[in-house]
Amino acid sequence: MATLPILHYPDLRLRTIAKEVEVINDDIKTLINDMFETMYAARGIGLAATQVDRHVQVITMDLAKEGEEPQPKVYINPKVTPLTEELTPYQEGCLSIPEVYDTVERPARVRIDALDENGQAFSIEADGLLAVCIQHELDHLNGVVFVDYLSRLKQDRARDKVRKVIAKKS
Repeated sequence: MATLPILHYPDLRLRTIAKEVEVINDDIKTLINDMFETMYAARGIGLAATQVDRHVQVITMDLAKEGEEPQPKVYINPKVTPLTEELTPYQEGCLSIPEVYDTVERPARVRIDALDENGQAFSIEADGLLAVCIQHELDHLNGVVFVDYLSRLKQDRARDKVRKVIAKKS
């Protein structure tokens, strides 16, 4: 397993639309393992392949609270269907936009259809953090980042803050 570099906003590669995974082979399984290692190392709860410059429809997620047993989940070729018109505001952050948090409204309840890491199809209904997180990560696969939902001023501030955070780490 390897920790992969995470792309940072406003890197244009974050705008790439991911392709469907046609075959779950050893390369995809290695990518999944590397994504989990990267996500855990960065202390994140979700990671889309686009964020590590791999443009295939793979999402890793673990919503376990600190101190709980890990609950790793994989979503390959995910499709999300809103089950309500009700929108819920939720404060979001992103590994590609470090130290920036803001409120985004998303459908409160969704259905997720995807494949797991073994190619088995599954469907679940989600609300709360899972609903927010899957929509956030699916946006990445479609070339969208959460600051796109914010005003131009907030997008500019986010870009400037990311540059400062990255410069400090260098």
